[in-house]
Amino acid sequence: MKRTTLITLIAQIYVSVMISQTVNTGDLIVTQGTILSITEDLNNTSTGTLINNGDVYAYSHWNNNGVVDHDGNGIIRFLGNVPQAITGDNVSYFYDVLFDNETVDTAFELSGEVSIANEVDFDNGIVDTENLGGSIIFEQFADHIHTTDISHVNGRVIKIGDNSFNFPIGDEGLYRFAEISAPDDNDDIFTGKYFFENPDTNYPLESRSANIELINNQEYWLINRDAGSSTILLTLSWEEGTTTPVTLVENPQTALCIVRWDEEEQIWRYEGGLVDPLNKTVTTPIVLEKYGVFTLARRIEEITLPGDIFVNNGITPNGDGVNDYFHIDNIENVANNKVRVFNRWGAEVFSAYDYSNDINAFKGYSDGDLTIGNGLLPTGTYYYTLEYDYTNNGSTQRVEQAGWLYLKTD
Repeated sequence: MKRTTLITLIAQIYVSVMISQTVNTGDLIVTQGTILSITEDLNNTSTGTLINNGDVYAYSHWNNNGVVDHDGNGIIRFLGNVPQAITGDNVSYFYDVLFDNETVDTAFELSGEVSIANEVDFDNGIVDTENLGGSIIFEQFADHIHTTDISHVNGRVIKIGDNSFNFPIGDEGLYRFAEISAPDDNDDIFTGKYFFENPDTNYPLESRSANIELINNQEYWLINRDAGSSTILLTLSWEEGTTTPVTLVENPQTALCIVRWDEEEQIWRYEGGLVDPLNKTVTTPIVLEKYGVFTLARRIEEITLPGDIFVNNGITPNGDGVNDYFHIDNIENVANNKVRVFNRWGAEVFSAYDYSNDINAFKGYSDGDLTIGNGLLPTGTYYYTLEYDYTNNGSTQRVEQAGWLYLKTD
């Protein structure tokens, strides 16, 4: 231990006297409680190993072609007032990171790859991976703090693990996060990226499901599952007047939702939405089955579907003969229908094939594992999905509809 500390202190003195660049070709260990200040460019060569369990201050560019790692401790502080490049052929593995650079636009030019084990403090300065091809990875349980318009990631962020995660992403100097619920497995990988641009160029807004009235024409997110098979709930944020059209978020509780671009069908599809007006977020009410491009939209609150199908979304199962069950007009006239009902946490409470208003209608009782008391579900807002085949002029289409269901049982 004494020898290691001595090596670190010698390295620290060596760094302080370098004029233009610090080159590491061997083993450099920064022990816990030790400070290493690098005032000029750091070049960790292919034969170099830098283990940081202490406190490293990097005031200039960082290049890693060797090994940069830690033993469960240590912080790297990127500090400056001019842009700093983070480059290299190999991944730099950090425990904690502080980004603090006063450059107004891009403060950190990331063309290499960094992996975070614990926490990133986005104190000041935007990290650009979009224009330079770099990557920033958040490992299992890694997180970030102080993320704002002036300090976030412009480009793709990779998340590994089975914890929920808020992607610290933005574009054009605006922080516009997306959040996913916890995946099932710790080796699942999701990526997130935000675009402050009209999606219409690549994803035509007029090509949309019948229950969508208006789609956000100023921004969109890319959320992909790159490894694993977990399903997640997705949360998107809004900021009216800066990135999100004001007309989109008028009375958000009643109509605001999330839509996904279906690459196969070339259409925007309705994914539903639980609206939190206080935090300005919308969350899918059930887990996603497909990923890709997402944005916000307004749904049509009342609509007659193909086949004269109309959904009556209020239930008061009190035996008075009025709205005692989930009534879907003309549902018996279409083929291969399927109805599902979910609670606000995305758990399925009812499912039926060949749904009928007379035989197997939803009457407010759970047929899943959430039965409460005598089986009657509590008063609240639920979410339904409806699918069926509609045939017209010899052509059959699969119709999909989803929306809110209001249940009053007390």
